[in-house]
Amino acid sequence: MKKRPLGRTGIDVSEICLGTMTWGTQNTEAEGHEQMDYAVEQGVNFFDTAEMYPTTPLSKETVGRTEEIIGTWFEISGKRDAVILATKISGAGSSLVRDGAPISSNTMTEAVEGSLRRLRTDYIDLYQLHWPNRGSYHFRKSWKFDPTGQNTRETCDHIHDVLEGAQRLIEAGKIRAIGLSNESAWGTARFLRTAEQSGLPRVASIQNEYSLLNRIFDLDLAELSHHEDVGLMAFSPLAAGMLSGKYADGKIPAGSRRSMQDTLNGRWNEHSVVALDKYLATANKHGLDPAQMALAWTLTRPFMTATIIGATSMDHLKTNIGAAELTLPDEVMDDIQAIYRAHPLTM
Repeated sequence: MKKRPLGRTGIDVSEICLGTMTWGTQNTEAEGHEQMDYAVEQGVNFFDTAEMYPTTPLSKETVGRTEEIIGTWFEISGKRDAVILATKISGAGSSLVRDGAPISSNTMTEAVEGSLRRLRTDYIDLYQLHWPNRGSYHFRKSWKFDPTGQNTRETCDHIHDVLEGAQRLIEAGKIRAIGLSNESAWGTARFLRTAEQSGLPRVASIQNEYSLLNRIFDLDLAELSHHEDVGLMAFSPLAAGMLSGKYADGKIPAGSRRSMQDTLNGRWNEHSVVALDKYLATANKHGLDPAQMALAWTLTRPFMTATIIGATSMDHLKTNIGAAELTLPDEVMDDIQAIYRAHPLTM
C-alpha cells in the first residue's frame, strides 16, 4: 500500500483510508473489528471516524458508537500505534452532539476528551472540524449558496480561537495535527493565513466529498492544495455506493443506504443517473470492476492525500482496498474525461 504525506506534518498515511461511519448501525462491533483487522493486514494505516458516527441512520442513541467500536479494537488488538487515527468534532450542523453548540476552543477541549475516552487512546493523530460554523456549499447546497450573510470578523475570530485551542491540545499531547472538512478555498486559506501570522498550528488536510460524480474540488481548491500542501481526503468516492453499480437497473439492496435514504442525500437525481450509467458502461467496456475504477481514478488526482472507503461487507471491503493495485490505462482515462466534459455538474 503506497503512503502519501499528510500535509507538512511529517506523517505518512496510506492512500486508502478506512472509513467507519456504518459501524454501530449497518455493521456490528464484530464486523467493524474484522474490517480493521483486514485493512491493517493489507497495509492500510489510516482510519477516519467522527464523534457523531454512525450515520446510517443518525440518532442520539448511537452517537459515539463508532468511536467506541474502534476503541475496543485498539484494546483487544494492541495495534493503536499501527494506525494514524483521524476523527472530527461536530458543530452547529448537528443538534445530536452538545445540542448543536458551534465549534470553539472550549467545545474542542470537551469533544477531544470524549473521543479519547471512547477510542480508548490518549492521542488523536488528525483532529478535524466536521464543517464550518458559518455553513458551507457542500451536501447539495451549492445551487443556492450565498456567502453574503457571513460575518467576516466573526469568522476570523473563530478561526484564531480554534487554532489557539488546537495549539493547547497539541502541547498537551492529545492531538498531533488539525484538519478541515466540508470547507471552501477561502476558509482554508484563512486558516493558513491565521496560522502563519500568529504562529499557530497549520491545517494538514481537507476532507471534502469527491468522486467521478462530484468534482467541485478540481478548481480553486485543487490550486490551493497544490501551492499550500493541504491535500484532499476524499469522502464518498463511490458517491454513497452509486459508482459501485449496486443500484444499477433500479435495484435497492436491503440494508443499503438507498434503502434508508432514497435520494442518497440528493446524490441520486435525474442528472446524476445519466452520468452514472455512462461511467458504469465504461467500466464494463474495459472489463473493470466499477468500484475499483472509480476509486483508482481518485488516486490519480494530484491533490489526493487519501481516498476514504467504506464497506458494509467484507467482499466490498476487499474490492475497495484492491483498487490501490489498479492502474487505469490511458483509454479508460480518456473515456472518463469525455463523460465529465458532457456531464460536469451532476449533483
